[in-house]
This record gives sequence, C-alpha cells and structure tokens, in this order.
Amino acid sequence: MTEQRKKRYRVVQWATGNVGARALRRAIEHPDLEVVGVYVHSPAKAGMDAGTLAGIAPIGVFATNSIEDVLALKPDCVLYMPHICSYDEICRILESGSNIVSTRMELQNPAALDPAIAARIEAACQRGQSSVHATGSSPGFITEAMPIVLASIQRRLDHLSINEYADCSTRNSPEMIFDMMGFGHKPVPGHVNDSHFEHARTSFGPSLQLIATALGLPLDGFKLHGAVGLARKDTQIDAGLIPAGTIAATRTTLSGMRNGKPLMSFTSTWYVTTDIDSSDGKPWEFRLSSGWNVVLQGDCPLDVTISFPVSPEDYPEMTPGLTAHRPINAVPYVCEAPPGIRTTVDLPQIIARLG
Repeated sequence: MTEQRKKRYRVVQWATGNVGARALRRAIEHPDLEVVGVYVHSPAKAGMDAGTLAGIAPIGVFATNSIEDVLALKPDCVLYMPHICSYDEICRILESGSNIVSTRMELQNPAALDPAIAARIEAACQRGQSSVHATGSSPGFITEAMPIVLASIQRRLDHLSINEYADCSTRNSPEMIFDMMGFGHKPVPGHVNDSHFEHARTSFGPSLQLIATALGLPLDGFKLHGAVGLARKDTQIDAGLIPAGTIAATRTTLSGMRNGKPLMSFTSTWYVTTDIDSSDGKPWEFRLSSGWNVVLQGDCPLDVTISFPVSPEDYPEMTPGLTAHRPINAVPYVCEAPPGIRTTVDLPQIIARLG
C-alpha cells in the first residue's frame, strides 16, 4: 500500500443524497483522491458545482445526469451510491474500465446474487479489467470488519451476536421516518413478521454468510423474527407526531443457523421512543441510545460496545459519515485489486489515510 499512497485516484461521485453528499465532501478533501465528476439523477442538480452539492466552496467540477459524460471522464473509480441499484449502470461503468466502490448491499457478497447477474458483473469486470466492492457501516463495518478483527484472537466460535440500536427521534426526515421505516402507522394484525422485516434477511444475511464462510463455518440458513413496539402515548419527535398505539419501535433478529443452532445473529432495535408496549410481550432492553454491542462467545470471549459520543443535536449531522467514510477509505484498495467482485474478505485491511 505504500506505493499506492503515492498515487492520486480520479473519482466520480454517483448520486448526492444524504450519504452521497457526505462521500462527495470527503472525497474532495481526501489527499489521495481527485473528484473529476458528479452524477446526479435530478435535472435540477445537473450543472451544479460539486462543492455546492457537498456543502462546501465550489471546486469547478460540475454535475451531470448523463452516464456518457461520466464514462468520458475515464475515472479510476466511481463512488456508486444511488437509492436503487441498476446492474445495467454497474456493468457499463465496469466495462469502461472504471472501478466501483459502492454502498449497495446487493454487491457485498457475490454468492448471494442471482448467478446470472453475478456472472454478468464478473464478465464486465474482465472486459474492463476493473473491480467492484461494496461496504458501509451496517452492513459492512459492524458485520464484516469488526467480526474479522474479533475472530482473529479466537480458535473457537460458539456464537456471535451483533446488536444495533438507533434512536431516530432526532431525524427530521418525515419520508424516512413515516414512509420508509413505518413509524406512526397502525400495525396490521397477524403481519408482524411479514415483509416489513424481510430487509434484515436481504441486507444482513449475505454479509453474515460471507464472514461465516471465511471462518470455515458456513451457515446452513437463516431464521427471522420481528416485533414492533407501540407508543403508549402521543409522542412528538422532530419529524412529526407519533400517535399513541402506532409503531414507535421495531426489533428484528436474523439468526444464522449452523447444525441446527444459531451461530451468528444480528438484531436491530430502531425506535423513536422507549415508552412502548411490545408486540412479542417481552420487555425490550434499550442498552444504548445509538450504537452497537457485539458479543463473541468462544475460547476468548469478548463484549464490545460502540457508542457515539455526540450531542443529540449533532447526531443527525454525524450519521451520514458512518456509511460514507469506509467506502472513501477503500478506494485505493479497490483500484489496485484484481478484476472482479471483491469482498471484505478479498481486500487487505482498509487503513484510512487521515493526514
């Protein structure tokens, strides 16, 4: 990596939503990256300066909504961070010779992809001699990078549990809180464990399977359990009102099974108030306001708690970096990787360049 540090990598930021705008800003500031372009979906953003989109001073690089414009720049890497994953776009970028670092969880474990899609992406990588890697905070850092480090001092793994807590009460985004996360809605009787919770299987299952397989303990399958917490009283949050009796918390546990027993589990507890009645009839522990608790049971047991020591008013400003920063730090490693879909297991340990 010493030789790679001498290089500057030409990058394009693809999409400038909440996470994408933060990634763009950090790419502009990074000593080893040169932002040469920005792709935006909104016609209103086309032509805007990259610095303006990142919330800093203009830099003289202007956004486009044309993929042809992006490919003509011949960047070393495209930071691909759209809300919807397009395999057509991904393959065009890879075929052109540009690498991709993405936050799209579909790309984190090629074994979980439709075989035809995986083959198509691999073929595009071979044609362009390019590579693609996906990562973020969760899944990514907490489900892959952290377990790899904790397992490095073990010779036996009995169980790995990852517990994620997210207090969403200060997120002033009604679309995210009410439409995407379902807070403030009446629960549908008999459908507590339905597709509302299936995101856990598709988001975290491939990531857990990737690490389990790398450790020589591939999972046989997954079990999913979901429950909701109903607000006991009307609760005002930054995004609006959560009426009493509506969903104010969700808890989802995805258990990776091996030989009939759970080997790895990921539990997310996302909430806007802790004053709830749970649909599963169990008392819920809110161990952290926001953060992770990772417990590894083995021959060297470990209990690691990660919290975010920021004020409630600063929390919304901090959170985009949790997802945006690891992809930025991964750019040099992905650009120098062999062609193909590259996972956390394939790449060297990602070391941030902070100076």
